[in-house]
Amino acid sequence: MKGLGILLAAVLLAAPAAAQTNSSLSPQAPTFRSGASLVALNVTVQDPGARFVTGLQPQDFAVYEDGVKQDVRFFESADVPIDLIVLLDTSASMTDKMDIVHDAAIGFLKTLRAGDRGAVVAFNDNVEVLQPLTGDIAVLEAAVNSTRPHGATALNNAVYIALKQFGRGARQDGHVRRQAIALLSDGEDTASLVSFDDVLKVARQTGVNIYTVGLQSRSAARRVVAEGGRRYLSEADYAMTALARETGGTSFFPLPSDLKRVYASIAQELASQYSIGYEPANDRMDGRFRHVVVQVVTRPELHPRTRVGYTADADANAGDEPQPPLSRR
Repeated sequence: MKGLGILLAAVLLAAPAAAQTNSSLSPQAPTFRSGASLVALNVTVQDPGARFVTGLQPQDFAVYEDGVKQDVRFFESADVPIDLIVLLDTSASMTDKMDIVHDAAIGFLKTLRAGDRGAVVAFNDNVEVLQPLTGDIAVLEAAVNSTRPHGATALNNAVYIALKQFGRGARQDGHVRRQAIALLSDGEDTASLVSFDDVLKVARQTGVNIYTVGLQSRSAARRVVAEGGRRYLSEADYAMTALARETGGTSFFPLPSDLKRVYASIAQELASQYSIGYEPANDRMDGRFRHVVVQVVTRPELHPRTRVGYTADADANAGDEPQPPLSRR
């Protein structure tokens, strides 16, 4: 993996240092301080009609890890700020879609609230952090508009680097922040040095929700209609679906003309989520995968969704060094 190390070094050196990003937090940002490691969950709740449900209280939830009920130590909803990392495929195949992508991505970033932050990452043969986390919408808009299509598609590299670069920010200074990656692409990975398994391993070590958007051609959409609404996933589509499911996100396969609607749905979901933190009853950092289940015990008709679990590593953050856990005073 020598090539991967060179790639990572080049990208991270090209990006502005984390200390230079706009990391201002709301004065009332929720905190949770404790001596033990905490598992942070971003939880989406929907009713049978797929509408997002807000207003639930801590007593409405139960969290289980490997079948054992856990002690929830932190609960918050609307007051938790969001870090939204937008990953844009800028390979040559996106040439006829870039105007639509620019417009939709800028509209998406404009949904950020006071205290939220956005970042923009572009990928083709290479991966470039065009704008680190900031609350300045005009700067984010300029980053999106600067993208030009060319080259191949290093999708796995892009997700891997985004997780490494941004997956540590949610736990700085004890402040709780939700993190989400919105990944947009229109095809197969053709240029990555890392595998899907590499990406999944890092994703399981973070609490970042990944929302995947696979743009479809009109001919592909016509095939779905002709086959009675059945959609047969390509290898790339399957990988994007699996990544979203593992991390508690959602996968979408829209026409380019529907991209604004998809981004609006993701924005609404992020604004409706609950942040739940628990100290695992099993505190062994043994490197094993722990399955997590969240239930809404007071309203069993509701459908909660979060990441399927996490890897219990001592260095459980996406960065190279351990990061401070979520904590409460």
